[in-house]
Amino acid sequence: MPIKNRQQLLIIVASVAFGLLLADSLVFTPLTKAWQARTKRIAELSKQVKDGENLLKRAETLNARWAQMQRNALPVNHSAAEQQVLTAFDKWSQDARISVNSITPQWKRDRDELETLECRVDAAGSLGTLARFLFNVEHDPMALKIESVEITSRDKDGQNLSLGLQVSGLVLNGTEEKR
Repeated sequence: MPIKNRQQLLIIVASVAFGLLLADSLVFTPLTKAWQARTKRIAELSKQVKDGENLLKRAETLNARWAQMQRNALPVNHSAAEQQVLTAFDKWSQDARISVNSITPQWKRDRDELETLECRVDAAGSLGTLARFLFNVEHDPMALKIESVEITSRDKDGQNLSLGLQVSGLVLNGTEEKR
């Protein structure tokens, strides 16, 4: 093969290789990245659509649960809310046959639409009566949450126990007119 033809062939091969490299860096790589980004975005949107469809399927149940939560929340009026909680503690303690030594209510504001009434309850009784009392508190529909429970023995046999209970009650501001 003559030298001129070889040089022309090498120039053509080098030009084609340079063109392919240029096409790869300017066309194929950006297109591949764009394709992958679109695929990822489509997957995210598909997940959001599926989640939305699931919410729509459960809308009636969720709305019923939210309405129940609003009905069971404590009243916005502080004194009425405290009275409701104190009355409930009195009923639960009489049902469980324990003696309540003290109930200390304290108000906390978390956000504009959310307030909590935190109560510290000190009581005494046997293991069975304290368990019954805790069961009553936990299973009442009132919007109370048990935050902490402390049980200590008051005698060496463990028959007489004292209970330290921290509960918080939910008050939803702005829901009073819906009840």
